[in-house]
Amino acid sequence: MPKAEVPGAEIHVAKHGSDGAAGTAADPLLTIGAAAALAHPGDTVVVHEGVYREWVNPPRGGTAGAPITYQAARGADGLYEPVTISGAEVVTGWHPHPGPTGGVWVATVPNAVFGARNPYTERIGGDWFFDQVNTWHTGEVYLDGKSMYESLTLGGVERPEVTTDSFDRDGSLLTWYCEVGDDVTTIWANFGGADPAEHEIEVNARTFVFWPAATGIDHLTVRGFTLTKAATQWAPPTALQEGLIGPHWSKGWVIEDNTITDSKNVGISLGKEASTGQNEAAAGPKGAKGGTQREREVIQRALALRGPDAGEPHPWSPDHVGSHTVRRNTIRDCEQAGVVGHLGAAFSTIADNHISRIHVKRQWHGAEVAGIKLHAAIDTVISGNTIHHTHRALWLDWQAQGTLVRRNVFYASTAEDFMVEVCHGPYLVDSNLFLSPWAVKDMSTGGAYVHNYIAGRLANCTEHQRYTPYHLPHSTAVYGVSNILGGDDRFYNNVFVGDGTAPQAQAEPTLASFWSGAIDMDGVPGQATFVPTPVGTSQYDAYPTAQEYPNEDGSALAGARLPVWVEGNLYAEGAEPFRAEPTAHVVGTTPVRVEVLDAAAGTVRVTHTARADVVAPVTTARLGTTYQAEMAFTHPDGSDLDLSTDFTGTPRDDVVPGPFAASAPATLVLAAPGPEGRR
Repeated sequence: MPKAEVPGAEIHVAKHGSDGAAGTAADPLLTIGAAAALAHPGDTVVVHEGVYREWVNPPRGGTAGAPITYQAARGADGLYEPVTISGAEVVTGWHPHPGPTGGVWVATVPNAVFGARNPYTERIGGDWFFDQVNTWHTGEVYLDGKSMYESLTLGGVERPEVTTDSFDRDGSLLTWYCEVGDDVTTIWANFGGADPAEHEIEVNARTFVFWPAATGIDHLTVRGFTLTKAATQWAPPTALQEGLIGPHWSKGWVIEDNTITDSKNVGISLGKEASTGQNEAAAGPKGAKGGTQREREVIQRALALRGPDAGEPHPWSPDHVGSHTVRRNTIRDCEQAGVVGHLGAAFSTIADNHISRIHVKRQWHGAEVAGIKLHAAIDTVISGNTIHHTHRALWLDWQAQGTLVRRNVFYASTAEDFMVEVCHGPYLVDSNLFLSPWAVKDMSTGGAYVHNYIAGRLANCTEHQRYTPYHLPHSTAVYGVSNILGGDDRFYNNVFVGDGTAPQAQAEPTLASFWSGAIDMDGVPGQATFVPTPVGTSQYDAYPTAQEYPNEDGSALAGARLPVWVEGNLYAEGAEPFRAEPTAHVVGTTPVRVEVLDAAAGTVRVTHTARADVVAPVTTARLGTTYQAEMAFTHPDGSDLDLSTDFTGTPRDDVVPGPFAASAPATLVLAAPGPEGRR
């Protein structure tokens, strides 16, 4: 019996192999796709060193007890061999373009290279995509692995101009332009004086790198690879959400120890499939249903799906969709999001990833841009991640319920570190480090912010015009819908460190504002406004306490604002407390300070002194239940929260404000997480 047919077999792939081989270590296959065709539950596809230019489209999944595993081979030292799976192809044969300025090269690529979807004819667009004037392509050109900048005209290649909002303005002068004919695609490129014959020039050739064409391909593990260069389409919550890698409406994937780079839009997609909605809001005529209504329809369609026996994908439930694990990956240089997911990220864990350089080219923009952007993150745990140099680090939009955001490090966000939009909770945000000038944008209810270090400002507003769902506890079943009254938030035992500047008047936002203090309003209806206040909880001064509620005038259609609970926080260096906080600790100099030590590497330094500001511990009982879902703050399995250890896992023998337990004076250096077993 061939080895590939033995349950639990290893199927080997190597660059010296053949797709007619047996798939053993001594007689390996040549392509990962050939191995995928042979793999069955319990099997492991072992890929040896090399660059594999293919779309891995697994035809079947495993089971919870016997997943199918795809992994890079390990050497004698136990480390992963360097294995790259790429959606790009190398282009040679460049010759000088006889233009007026010189320095421009031209090459042609047979259209057959691209298959059914030529990325140089496919335009980026869809729901919530803002750029309706320019027509950017999903294709890309790379100079020695670094993506260049598309120009919409040949003149922009001959005479390139700086993309002013780019994080790399000099790099934005490396430009390309394309035209597609019947048989070939012609690409002109300005390599900044480099001779392409002396460098590796690649172009996007495939939409996906690791992605099943079918839904319901469950229980796969993808481990130890570099996955790179995909021509993905814009991924809104109301359309198929394409990613360089993703489960495509399946259950139980594990994506771990990988380096994921250079998706045109999304690195990892845990999101929805196409049949529940495909850009109806953008495609509709003026005056047709808007995106909010279309998104509500998507949710109802997902719940009503009947499953593959009826010729449809599985319905949205924990039995069929979600429960993924995304951990210890390095994710960078994706222009929409590092991780995205509507509906399909429910019941999942996204932990210990290093996510950076998301939306740094900034040639276009839309409302789905973040390091992690999730809709309906029901019972999803987001922990131990370092996210930096993004537009927005973490964005939870609609239906964050039972969600845990724990022990993450956020900095260098040009909008804010954390946005939570039109959610009803409960969601817990504990022991995180918020280091950007804007820390949190809160347009939700039902949040608990506990033991965080917050060096940026908070922004809060109600949202009376959008009605969004909330669910039965630990379920996708819809319990009701409501608008956002504001409040129902808890702020316990946080450290707020002022930035030493007065809040600026709200300015018309631009991407070029970066860290100027202007509040970026993307994705927010024009009726929603944020009023800047100093660092601290004084942003909530207009809200009632539990004792004052519900004595406000409740005659307005939207109802009265809900109360807030604010206790045990420490305010330093100009940070200001909530007007009615009974136990605010206001000091001149913060006893704990967190600073970015190495911005690119994701390393931060923590210095703290001995602490005497002991506060009451936070428990599930103390947090109570949220107003709309009437649900307690618990772990996803329904058990009570355990907040007895700090950011580093040290027991909180004496409970003090902030992420770190009381101890003798110390200095800690916290490194960003990354893949295990990598060179």
